[in-house]
Amino acid sequence: MLLSCPQEEAPAPLPDNPLALERPSLGDGLLEESERGRQRLTQIPYQVYLGHTSQVSCCNFCFDDTRFITSSFDESVILWDVATRSQICDYRLHSAPVTECCLSPDNQRLFTSSWDKSLKAWDVETGKVLWAVVHHRPLTCCDISFDGRHVVCGSDINNAIYIRASDSGSPIASLQEQHGSMVTRCRFSPDGQRVASTSCDRTARIWDMLTHRTTITLQRHGNVVSDCCFTQQGNALCTSSWDRTLLIWDISVGQFRSQGPLKLAGGHRGCVSSCTFSRDANLIVAGSYDHSVSIWDTAGLYTKLVLKDHNDWVTDVDISADNASVLSACKDSTVLLWNIERLDQIPAVQSQRKLGGENVVQCADCRKPFSICLEDSSLPTCCPFCRLPQLPGV
Repeated sequence: MLLSCPQEEAPAPLPDNPLALERPSLGDGLLEESERGRQRLTQIPYQVYLGHTSQVSCCNFCFDDTRFITSSFDESVILWDVATRSQICDYRLHSAPVTECCLSPDNQRLFTSSWDKSLKAWDVETGKVLWAVVHHRPLTCCDISFDGRHVVCGSDINNAIYIRASDSGSPIASLQEQHGSMVTRCRFSPDGQRVASTSCDRTARIWDMLTHRTTITLQRHGNVVSDCCFTQQGNALCTSSWDRTLLIWDISVGQFRSQGPLKLAGGHRGCVSSCTFSRDANLIVAGSYDHSVSIWDTAGLYTKLVLKDHNDWVTDVDISADNASVLSACKDSTVLLWNIERLDQIPAVQSQRKLGGENVVQCADCRKPFSICLEDSSLPTCCPFCRLPQLPGV
């Protein structure tokens, strides 16, 4: 069950095991203000939420970003209120670490996966378990479809993926040995027709809900593929890896087969644990075992900013729908809520853009802003996502 992370290139040695349960002692209380309250160089204010007593495995915004939910190796799930900075509900009926949690689109049901081999559905308001299914092996992840009809979970040891009806837990599909090693993450596409999964076997696979077969296998990472996320349009998939990179794959027409994916590298000195697209696909937020969170410009394919005030491995990240806030979960049992509303006004971000010789223009197709290189002799008129089939691989 426990995995080893490649040696970090850090001034001080980091722990060798990314799934270890040890944690430093923390103070009492639900919210702790940082000694600085902001990153001194980057001017990003943040708040530290305390409530879990072990590694936080997952964090997700919900209820139109007015709340967020977290799961932990302390066998609990906590629903937080952003405005009051307090716990709304604490869900505790698992007997082993909770590996992931997710809410239905209507925010009425909570789904949790655990090393106790169970997938549970909860009533968010009452905290009662609606149904529970115990599998043969420990569960490592879970996700719910955008229409709320299906829930998927991945497992260790038998490396399987299970798809169930979200209202009853009834089985829909059981993909035994979908990967050659432990499944690290599984995600539904926005249209609910595909399920992407990542694994310690260094691959990501996409399974088709209509044909009931694996249609795409992505093999470019040099180490464990830790996470994946779709754009809201479903035309691109981002994967993160312990090889310290993120890759963006064109899955709309499969151009990656001949030209390869777009590569984001150099933002982290340690394993990349998690990734998520912003709703408008202008940003990718990634977490790493080097204790930092990176924010990437998807148009210019560069790191806009790296947030570095975590004291241990960052295990999961999320970004609000309006791109104003970032959540990051940590192995030391804390959750940080970053205010990035004025991200583009920060001198460090502006300097990074100037170093790349970039300018921001409007896409002729989708009308969204994107970055271009001023030295490019053939300036594009469309953003990378509108040009995905024509983009050369990196």
